[in-house]
Amino acid sequence: MEHSRILITLGMLLLAGLALDALGRRTRLPRVTLLVTFGILAGPSVLNLIPVAANDWYPLVAKFALVMVAFLLGGHLTRSVITRDGRHILGVSLGAVFLTSTIVGLGLWALGIDPILCLVFAGISCATAPAATEDVVRNSGLQGAFPRILRGAVAIDDAWALIVFSLMLAAGHALQGGDATQVVSHVATEIGGAVILGFLIGLPAAYLTGRLKPGEPSMIEALGVVFLCGGLALEFGASFLLSTMICGAVIANTARHHTRPFHEIESIEWPFMVLFFILAGASLEFSAVMEIGLIGLAYVVLRAIGRIAGGWAGGRVSGMDRLESRWIGVALMPQAGVAMGMALVAASTFPDRAGSILAIAIGTTVIFELIGPLCTQIALSKIKATQTSEAD
Repeated sequence: MEHSRILITLGMLLLAGLALDALGRRTRLPRVTLLVTFGILAGPSVLNLIPVAANDWYPLVAKFALVMVAFLLGGHLTRSVITRDGRHILGVSLGAVFLTSTIVGLGLWALGIDPILCLVFAGISCATAPAATEDVVRNSGLQGAFPRILRGAVAIDDAWALIVFSLMLAAGHALQGGDATQVVSHVATEIGGAVILGFLIGLPAAYLTGRLKPGEPSMIEALGVVFLCGGLALEFGASFLLSTMICGAVIANTARHHTRPFHEIESIEWPFMVLFFILAGASLEFSAVMEIGLIGLAYVVLRAIGRIAGGWAGGRVSGMDRLESRWIGVALMPQAGVAMGMALVAASTFPDRAGSILAIAIGTTVIFELIGPLCTQIALSKIKATQTSEAD
């Protein structure tokens, strides 16, 4: 693509994001849903307004956006939050992951679906959409325990999801007579490497951040730390989301002026998020929704049930308020890029089922990209309305 067309496309996408942000404030629709919808309509599968070559930007833009989101989520896992809400965060995340995977896996199996596909989608169902959830929470302006617990649960959900997904793949591999330990070993490396990298980058960064003044030096420092951590994770085959999340948590808990790097990332993050959500929509094939069939529809319904039931059960067991327990699972509904990444791994692991796995994953991702942020916003609105009525 010529440089002039690249600049024109970037300019138009960013201005479209600005207009959709304003529309979201007027209509109360999540700007994430509006941006993804715009991307779908403007993309190759509908109006074809976005150059096809722009789709090549998506993998890189997605990683830029997601490492910043993961870093910010890690920044919310401070000692005070863990001391105050750690039991609730752990209860909700474990409840949501366990019940979602169980309900999806057993539900598909009861419908007579291929056991390998049951295991694959049981694992994929645990993944969340940290970027979409974080944006809806921040845009809502809601304060208090509910958004803290939601952010914490989202931050560690994908770590649990990686573990569950690896176990499901290993079980599927064993059903086919393969070596299940190879799959488990790969994911252990992915998680273990992310933890080590998060600490190796986070600790010196925490020491450095107290010695730079606010402003441009701090912004360069923050971006350098986040991109370095994410890049090294990708280079060594570790989870770049988990590594940057742990890096953020380490800095938040050990730095002298720990808020500086997070404020700097927040100030530059939104343009990347606009491009990420629009290009995510443009990369989705809307026609895939029509092709998901019984398995796809069952997956959507079962995952929704699992999220709601798991959030409620985990919240109640951990002692959360009854109303908050009712809505926390609804708020955990979004699912996006992490699930697609898992689907690609599953497709390469079971090549004879790759077509079915990818078709269902793409179609259901479109659905959860659109309705997930709406569910999160509804949940936040219910809690906010309750807080307002209690204050009055």
